[in-house]
Amino acid sequence: MRIRARLFALFAPIALVPVAAIAQAPLSVIEWIGQNPPDGFTSPVLLEPPVTDTGLHPSINVSPLGTLAVPVGLVPGNVTGLPLDLWSGSDPAVLAKLINDVAVTNSPAMQRLLYTLLLSEALPPAGQNAGETLLLARIDRLMQLGATDPAQALIQQAGPTRNAARFARWFDATLLTGDEDRACTALAQAPHLAPDYAAHIFCSARRGDWQTAALTLETVHALALLPAAQLALLDRFLSPGIFEGAPPLPVPDAPDPLTFRLFETIGERLPTASLPRAFATADLRDVAGWKAQLEAAERLTRIGALGPNHLLGLYTERLPAASGGIWDRVAALQRFETALGTGSADAVTKTLPGVWAAMRAAHLEVPFASLFAVRLAAQTLDDPGALKLVWQIGLLSQDYETPAQNPPDETPLSRFLAALALGNPGGNPSDILAPNATAQAIIDGFNATARPPQDIRALLQSGQLGEAILRAMILLETGAQGNPSDLAAALATFRAVNLEDTARRAALQLMLLERI
Repeated sequence: MRIRARLFALFAPIALVPVAAIAQAPLSVIEWIGQNPPDGFTSPVLLEPPVTDTGLHPSINVSPLGTLAVPVGLVPGNVTGLPLDLWSGSDPAVLAKLINDVAVTNSPAMQRLLYTLLLSEALPPAGQNAGETLLLARIDRLMQLGATDPAQALIQQAGPTRNAARFARWFDATLLTGDEDRACTALAQAPHLAPDYAAHIFCSARRGDWQTAALTLETVHALALLPAAQLALLDRFLSPGIFEGAPPLPVPDAPDPLTFRLFETIGERLPTASLPRAFATADLRDVAGWKAQLEAAERLTRIGALGPNHLLGLYTERLPAASGGIWDRVAALQRFETALGTGSADAVTKTLPGVWAAMRAAHLEVPFASLFAVRLAAQTLDDPGALKLVWQIGLLSQDYETPAQNPPDETPLSRFLAALALGNPGGNPSDILAPNATAQAIIDGFNATARPPQDIRALLQSGQLGEAILRAMILLETGAQGNPSDLAAALATFRAVNLEDTARRAALQLMLLERI
């Protein structure tokens, strides 16, 4: 199975353990993927019933249907800390809507939590077709986020040829990751799964069976089984010589992955900036130019679907080709990294504000912090402004507790942020003043007496942990938009289910990123 590490490296586990225990996590997600490739689960084999040696009716052993279900997920529970019955007791249609609706664009902490929920190994809820409804919802949201490789791997683990709905999603994912030959091989063995005749024609050609592809296309033409625009595209795909010198085809408004790949094959590659985020994955391949790769990597890193190291590798691959836009960010990052490498405090002080402004403009502050916070903390800087900036960057990193021990000044904001990073934003006793309304809501959420709202408490009491977490994530979004009671309730919920690290990161990001 070809699963690219560049996408899985970002799915750091969110364990249901205290913050101090995070360093002892047994495996990272990427390590688990490497050791246990998800080859797909098969249905459980039911043993033959015992043979009786009498004429009496044999005894019948009864077990709940739930015990026969197979857990689906790329990351085991001993890594994420989430139980196998994460989705137990919830209506699959409700779960599907919550998974689709929860907003994570403005919160890297919520992105990380959502990926963990979507990829964690879990049993389906009870009910007819419940497992399929939830699985498709998880896959669709991964694709919407641009996490195409994990979506492909999740389908492959669950069994992509079990039904047409799974195959259609798998086929789309492989077209964007460049792994379409795997899907085409499966389609040859199960032709009834094809989304349409275009898939048959494309896969026949990919397998080298041009005669079948041409015959199928002629039949589709004669019977008008596909739209005229798609037929024209397939004509050029199979017979490029005939259309040499012909004007380019009209750009489709909403191409599907197959249409995208066909345009690429005939040499009329479509830009992905205006297409759904999943299409950016295709620009990470070598067939795209450096600028297209940079823009795609930024787009995917911004939503947490690509690891920061991949973006850094692209930023530093070569010298900027021009100025303005993304080239200015590349130049700023390269100047900063060079300064950091020299160990010159003056050089770091000079280049840090520029690169930080560039990262803020692109909403890449947290990836930048994860890459450089530790190296910045090791610098001996004298400038108060640079010291404060380094401190705040450290608070956005995974090691936020370390800089919190030494705030740069005694201003109300710095004192509050330091206390928040240590899990006690109200102080002990309550000696920390909230610098603004958001900070006061955070203090309320971290109060020792704070409890989740009644509806979420009811979910937790009935074992509906996954639904409770999703509803808390939605509360955090509405809270970030100016509803302090929702913000406090969301943070209280995360802490109640031992997602302390998530609560702290989300709160720190709300204070420092200024997304809303």
